Amino acid sequence: MVSYVALLRAVNVGGTGKLPMTELKAMCAAEGFGKVRTYIASGNVVFSSDQPALEVKRALEKRLEDHAGKPVGVILRTAKEMADVLNANPFPDAPPSGTVAIFLDSPPPADTLETMKHRKDEEVRLGKREIYVAYGAAGMGRSKLAIPAAADGTARNMNTIAKLAELAASI
Repeated sequence: MVSYVALLRAVNVGGTGKLPMTELKAMCAAEGFGKVRTYIASGNVVFSSDQPALEVKRALEKRLEDHAGKPVGVILRTAKEMADVLNANPFPDAPPSGTVAIFLDSPPPADTLETMKHRKDEEVRLGKREIYVAYGAAGMGRSKLAIPAAADGTARNMNTIAKLAELAASI
């Protein structure tokens, strides 16, 4: 059995994509995933499965689309991969609540840093399948930073990543 972390894109954020976490948990259980736990109401779920990652991702995306009536993106990481993302944070001294990893399905394009727009005092670094951003003094709420390569990704701050890594390791 593999411990997975599924990060849903655009769920319960800014009034869009409402999905009670009890329903998400039930969907995962219906797919046969074990030890299902959700974390905060922004589309984070941890579970175990003996299925390969691609099958898990496809099954969960299909179930979510059937439920929501539209596609819901799912980014999947194993427990080890989530711990690696946390440990690879290139901004360990930045406030964890203002530092995010934007999770992608594949490595960020080589021109990611060159194609960003409206960057002020944010710091940005590329990871394996993540884009790390440490927001500056104005914080992420006021930032106008636009990263085209992140359009299909989903961001989580370092506090959330740490908790998800901990939960996934405990399964």
